[in-house]
Amino acid sequence: MANEKTFDFLNKNERESKPRTKGVTEIRGPYYDVMGKRYLQDIMETMGEHVDSLKFSGGSFSIMPREAVTELIDIAHEYDSLVSTGGFIEYVLTQGKDSVDKYIETCKDYGFDIIEISAGFITLPTDDWLRLIEKVQQAGLKAKPEIGIQFGAGGDTAKGELESEGTLDTGYAVKQAKRFVDAGAYMIMIESEGITENADPWRTDVPAEFINEIGLEKLMFEAADPEVFAWYIKNYGPEVNLFVDNSQIVQLETLRRGIWGTKSLWGRVLTYKD
Repeated sequence: MANEKTFDFLNKNERESKPRTKGVTEIRGPYYDVMGKRYLQDIMETMGEHVDSLKFSGGSFSIMPREAVTELIDIAHEYDSLVSTGGFIEYVLTQGKDSVDKYIETCKDYGFDIIEISAGFITLPTDDWLRLIEKVQQAGLKAKPEIGIQFGAGGDTAKGELESEGTLDTGYAVKQAKRFVDAGAYMIMIESEGITENADPWRTDVPAEFINEIGLEKLMFEAADPEVFAWYIKNYGPEVNLFVDNSQIVQLETLRRGIWGTKSLWGRVLTYKD
């Protein structure tokens, strides 16, 4: 049987079946590497049960043939995985309201499920975020604002440049996130810049403040580095929502299941079910 479990005589941490509301894993699509239908099919045939969403990054879908984009979306949907645009809307916003409306309409037409709303390189008033969330939801799509504390976050900005930009007050960012959740946002993506990326030492107080105020279920943390996602699981358990590179899905899931990991994690990542 295609869906028969392997080594099911061994104890592993239990996981919700899809669609999951916790322990959600989003993987990166085309950006740092090329992803075609054969590559994604290999990922999904072997690990599709553990992939909750596929995220295009850097507007990669805008420079690919339409057929190639829709093939990736269709494969993800075949395995009950959602598909996200990534934060490309911040580029679209610079081209005016008509472009934003057309962008949302086109994303829906292509079959995207989630429109991520980020503002790493632009200044966007909170009320404008809220209007965008409403507009995305009215189109029948899931709005996923991306919030961070680092000015200029996103892309491949050098560490020195980011340090010169400074960081946002965490309390203000948390209040923003709460307003977005109250407005019906599907989930909040927490940008890693200034927290675990280009931050020495890591600002571990930042995710703690978000989690304490909002809870785990509505937050997803960017953790595209094994040390980072291992830290999140060690501190917040296997049901924390994480965004990782597509090459890291196997490593992440072994940590979630408590079957493998680093010395500091071994025997620690356990769940208890009645």
